[in-house]
Amino acid sequence: QVQLVESGGGLGQAGGSLRLSCAASGGAFSFYVMGWFRQAPGKEREFVAAISRGGGLIDYADSVKGRFTISGDNTKNTVYLQMNTLEPEDTAVYYCAAGSQWALGVHEYAYWGQGTQVTVSS
Repeated sequence: QVQLVESGGGLGQAGGSLRLSCAASGGAFSFYVMGWFRQAPGKEREFVAAISRGGGLIDYADSVKGRFTISGDNTKNTVYLQMNTLEPEDTAVYYCAAGSQWALGVHEYAYWGQGTQVTVSS
């Protein structure tokens, strides 16, 4: 059974940094893309960043470009999201997702983690 487990969320300050991790198990070898999404209260879930297996393809939402960095460690089946220069608008539940083909849309990912809360104070 496929499992994605996020960790590293919590409280950060504006201008500060947080690092999220997503560990995949139970079939992680079949994933081609892993992504991060977020959902703020009252808003729809939105794309944040994605990385293909091997790191050949990477993409970011405009709102996080230059501040967030996605990376992966295939030996550990783990994907990271380094979040720098945090803004209060980054406050949301962050979800890790995995899919079988390159995609940026929420509905194109088959597997999801349970999410981790990130709260940024001003």
